[in-house]
Amino acid sequence: MTADSVNTGELIALALKRAGTSHLFTLNGGHIWPILTGAAEHGIRIIDVRHEQSAAFAAEGWAKVTRECGVAAVTAGPGVTNSTSALAQANSGDSPMFLIGGRAPEARWGMGSLQELDHVAIVKSLTKKAFTLASADEAYRAAAECMRTAVSRRTGPVFMDVPIDTFFGAADVPEATEHLTPDLGPSPDPDAIAQAAGLIKAAERPAVMAGGGGGGGDAGGC
Repeated sequence: MTADSVNTGELIALALKRAGTSHLFTLNGGHIWPILTGAAEHGIRIIDVRHEQSAAFAAEGWAKVTRECGVAAVTAGPGVTNSTSALAQANSGDSPMFLIGGRAPEARWGMGSLQELDHVAIVKSLTKKAFTLASADEAYRAAAECMRTAVSRRTGPVFMDVPIDTFFGAADVPEATEHLTPDLGPSPDPDAIAQAAGLIKAAERPAVMAGGGGGGGDAGGC
């Protein structure tokens, strides 16, 4: 750590900004304010709503409309549980979404701290990945990887919670790097595509039933 070190919240915000995040949906809470100050520092627009469910669904809706990863930050305990319906929707609808949760301090875990709750156990079945950030040193890389995971095929929600004492930790600002490339999955079989195109072309009344993944795959030109 050097004189140029910044706290975990700013490191996460920097990773989000470099990944193209322009909006952060949230309801301010004591467990997450470092990421809000970090977002403001890096020019990410903060959309402050009145209920965590609204913040999470706004992020999920943003993902649907823009085809970008929607990002929300909610406080520990009820903030995370209020967001579970949006995670479930993002999971079933393949919406790329990154939910950041606050968490009771690691140093006092198990002592009944304010809003202490094992969020990961609750949301892991609703997400592609769910984990607790271990340290400030891992913050930037972990946040960047969460964004990559959310937009990689099959797209969906990712959850990371951050203990408040980890939020106050600090690490050096990493050099600007190319954002992690998403995994787009295997390429389709050209012969199968040609066969499908032939069937559609020959049909008298062609109709294609395509889900959200079709839009995310930039299939509109078809």
